[in-house]
Amino acid sequence: MLKEHYMEKKKIISFIQTRTGFLTLLVVCFWLKYIFAAYFDFNLGLSDPYQHFIMWLSPVGSAIILISFGFYIPKPLISYITMLILDFANTALLFANIIYYRQFSDFLTIKTMSNVGKVSQGLGKSTVALLHPTDIIIWIDLIVIVTLLIIHKIKIDQRSYGLSTPFAITSVGAFILTLNIFLAETSRPRLLRNTFDRSYVVKYLGIDTFTAYDCFKSAQNVQVTKNANAADLNQILTFTKKQNAAPSSSYFGIEKNRNVIIIHLESFQQFLINLKVNGKEVTPFLNSLYQNKHTLSFNNFYHQVGLGRTSDAENMLETSTYGIPDGSLFTSLGSENTFQAAPQILRQDGYTSAVFHGNVGSFWNRNDVYKNMGYNYFFDKNYYSSQSKDASGYGLKDKLLFAESVKYLEQMQQPFYAKFITVTNHIPFNLDKEDKDPNFKTTNTADQTINNYFETAHYLDEALREFFHYLKSSGLYKNSMVVIYGDHYGLSNSENETLAPIIGESSDTWNTYNNVQMQRVPFMIHANNLKGKINHEIAGEIDVLPTLMHLLGINNKNYVQFGSDMLSPKRQNWIVFRNGTIVSSRYIIVGAKGIKGTVYDRVSGKQIINFTPQEKKEISELAQKAKASLHYSDLLNNHNLLRFYTPTGFVPADPTQFDYSVNYQKMIAIRNELAGNSTSLYSRHRGTTTNLYRTDAAELKDRKQEITQVPDSVKNIKENTKNKNSSENTNN
Repeated sequence: MLKEHYMEKKKIISFIQTRTGFLTLLVVCFWLKYIFAAYFDFNLGLSDPYQHFIMWLSPVGSAIILISFGFYIPKPLISYITMLILDFANTALLFANIIYYRQFSDFLTIKTMSNVGKVSQGLGKSTVALLHPTDIIIWIDLIVIVTLLIIHKIKIDQRSYGLSTPFAITSVGAFILTLNIFLAETSRPRLLRNTFDRSYVVKYLGIDTFTAYDCFKSAQNVQVTKNANAADLNQILTFTKKQNAAPSSSYFGIEKNRNVIIIHLESFQQFLINLKVNGKEVTPFLNSLYQNKHTLSFNNFYHQVGLGRTSDAENMLETSTYGIPDGSLFTSLGSENTFQAAPQILRQDGYTSAVFHGNVGSFWNRNDVYKNMGYNYFFDKNYYSSQSKDASGYGLKDKLLFAESVKYLEQMQQPFYAKFITVTNHIPFNLDKEDKDPNFKTTNTADQTINNYFETAHYLDEALREFFHYLKSSGLYKNSMVVIYGDHYGLSNSENETLAPIIGESSDTWNTYNNVQMQRVPFMIHANNLKGKINHEIAGEIDVLPTLMHLLGINNKNYVQFGSDMLSPKRQNWIVFRNGTIVSSRYIIVGAKGIKGTVYDRVSGKQIINFTPQEKKEISELAQKAKASLHYSDLLNNHNLLRFYTPTGFVPADPTQFDYSVNYQKMIAIRNELAGNSTSLYSRHRGTTTNLYRTDAAELKDRKQEITQVPDSVKNIKENTKNKNSSENTNN
């Protein structure tokens, strides 16, 4: 037995003495340290054995391909040195991602790596603090292998291999990489076409493949940008100015200088409003707000998202441009593009801006996009409690999000523009037992997704009620405009027939018309100086920004926006979905094919078969305008044309001035610098308002300090905020 073991060991040592064996050694060592990093440094969300297997496979193919390039060099010594250099570079890339991930919970992109100043600004003096003793594991193999080469324990194979052997090795790597991509696609279809989180690409394909893909996408974006044509921009300006609707004299400037609080209701559909299940209102607080005498509500407001889902909704809300036809604008173009977005527009009027979202910052590429949009602060997962029971699928539970955000909200200089992105009402709509209202009994259909949907919607409603109580008790309510909207559908078309009887419809007569109507989501604007009403006009997410700008007294006529003011008497009374479906006051046109498509009377729901000449004309004009609107928006975004056009009085965002890892420190530094001139709620109250927050969240019953105290991981970031230039402080 010992002899067999000795012989086996001797064979391995002999194999390592060959050039093929040396390459294998480098690949195996890199694979081991990659697996170590994947489990101990990265949070890849591996949820089943299949995903674990794909992750184990992911670094192998790319490592073989990369290191095999050194095999092609005929001179033995140079070949070995080249393979070592390539392995060293690969290890350096892995290590750089480890350090960066510890600080930002994200992976390095080509843009970030090419902007060294930005990386060093982000890490700053905390780089040393990010190092762990276990990091030696990432480098120890190279140290040992180089030492063994120097002392000739590993000898350089002097044989000549020609081209056939290295080509065979590269081919093996290519086969493994292809297999890896195939397996990834079976687990996550359209992974590279609809990327919403860099962590997903790394989980399935590894850091090397992600970096190569990111490099390709960056080069592709640069090439598309180079092909930009000034004539295209002129056509777009002509189109958007023609579509622009002048503001209503009754509403223009009525909310000037007020705080703007955007509440993003995840997967929340219009049919939930005023719906009762087993005799109980699903969303009693939102129902009361929807019909409040100070709320402008819209009952024919449609989401218009495509594959970008939530990120598409955000993009339309912030920029009044559409998402792209395939994938997410945030992830495909957001890192590079210039935006004329709400945060930066309002900055010109002295607004501070922030987003509160209890998921990782890399999700939908938000930590890059928000900087390009001009957001001063982005409070992501790192700023909230880290206990696993506090999260549900896509981030921090809604009650905890609102409760734990007030300690940051109260530090913002007023007026501010703040957005809260909820996540609990997200498919599969799971809710822990302790979070369920014992007085609310959901449906008992055969579809558990539907049953769960009403429970999570009810929970979200309770979270909003608690937050509104805080707004009133803290005094923020009297000087704020609150905008509430649903981002997209929650239940898919396949579930609508089961849902139909619950919402007063018939499963037997359910058709495409009903599916389109199910794309309605709530939209309401609430402020104590508004005269409320329920508006029946057709509107969509593309129309939000022009509406808000006019309410705040900012004319949008010189901005490139594809929506129109919902309160304007001259507004366009139609919207187009990303898939081309059109909804107008008279028609629903499926597929934007005009009379060649399926056309319904919007009010009666009956399909129109025989068209009058007037109907043909109206439908044809709608189809042309809708097609042009999507086309010009795609042209604008795909070619990044806004970098060529700056409206008078608008200063584009400079993303390099934002560092979301030191939000809290910056807020405190600004408050201290302004002293008596600080307009933050904290300063106005001469102390914290967190004690005014009331929540029944089960997770916080014995942890009240999490509402009032900033996590140590946030407070302990070593960063000197006093040296930030004064212009940044003024704008914040």
